[in-house]
Amino acid sequence: MSQDYAAPAGVYEADDVVDAPATPPYSLATRMAAEAFGTFILVLGIVGTGTFNFLNLNGTILTVALSGGIMLMAAFASVGHVSGGHFNPAVTFGTALAGRSAWKDLLPYWAAQLLGGTVAAAALWAVVPAGLVTAMGLTTRGDVLARTANGWGASSQLAGLTQGQAEFPFLTALLVEVIVAAVFVGVFLAVTGKRARLANPAVVVGLTLGALYIVAWPVTNASINPARSFASVVFAGSGTAWGQLWLFFVAPLVGAGLAALFTLVFAPAVADASDEVIDEIEETYEIVPAATAPVESADSVASAESAESIDSAESVESVESAESPEPVEQPVADDVETTSADDIAAPEGSTPDKPQA
Repeated sequence: MSQDYAAPAGVYEADDVVDAPATPPYSLATRMAAEAFGTFILVLGIVGTGTFNFLNLNGTILTVALSGGIMLMAAFASVGHVSGGHFNPAVTFGTALAGRSAWKDLLPYWAAQLLGGTVAAAALWAVVPAGLVTAMGLTTRGDVLARTANGWGASSQLAGLTQGQAEFPFLTALLVEVIVAAVFVGVFLAVTGKRARLANPAVVVGLTLGALYIVAWPVTNASINPARSFASVVFAGSGTAWGQLWLFFVAPLVGAGLAALFTLVFAPAVADASDEVIDEIEETYEIVPAATAPVESADSVASAESAESIDSAESVESVESAESPEPVEQPVADDVETTSADDIAAPEGSTPDKPQA
């Protein structure tokens, strides 16, 4: 049996066996603000580094991957305890499908994440120098940000690196984005579950994101996050980037769905575990379910105590009786009157003897 079932003997609650959505300690507005802030930090690191990446070792992906991973660690560590640390519509979809978060929070979280990414894009748009637009042969500042957009075919990074001699087609882009999103969301679900024993899940999640960016960068410029993809094109106007944007919404959501289903299928225990499974767990680890544990009322306890005291008194009396047996009655002789000789009456018709002189 899996070690994930292991539990100390005693009383357990349902949440000790399964990962179920708990009542959030923060209001929805607070959690949305946390998601917007975390997504802002993440997009600022990824798109911001990518916008000016041509200054970093001829546009290597290592700087973008490192920046994205570190920014995700920072966002997760700072506000992850408030909202769950999603910062990605695909992660929110995966956690809802896996039963870790409420479906009613899905659309509000998505709105907050897209808002945070858009604000980050607006901040980057504002700091792009006008001279840089001209030097790069572009028309607007939004076109500068669009160079960080995701795409396939002629828009893939491979096509740019080979001057159009090679490129990744649509199906390859779809497959890669689904895979990297599934891996990322799967890792997120694993390290943030109640059975996880990690002191710093933010580090694992951040490093995973950075590694997956290196994997997917030559193919699609690495999306994994629809909010990040939207931020790259929101100020770009019309163009190829907008026409290909839909894939980088659909593929991460499909990958997140696969990761959530995998988690549900292969989790040690699920919310609708059969009675046989629960009975096996209880029998193996001598667990007493809290729902079925007998609870004695005050009246029954008092009755039990009084009955116990009565039994104790009776037992004490019986012991004392055994130790001290009843006294044995001795035969009592008839009272004998002690009389003097003078008191003895003489028989009728006779005279008592006179004393001699």
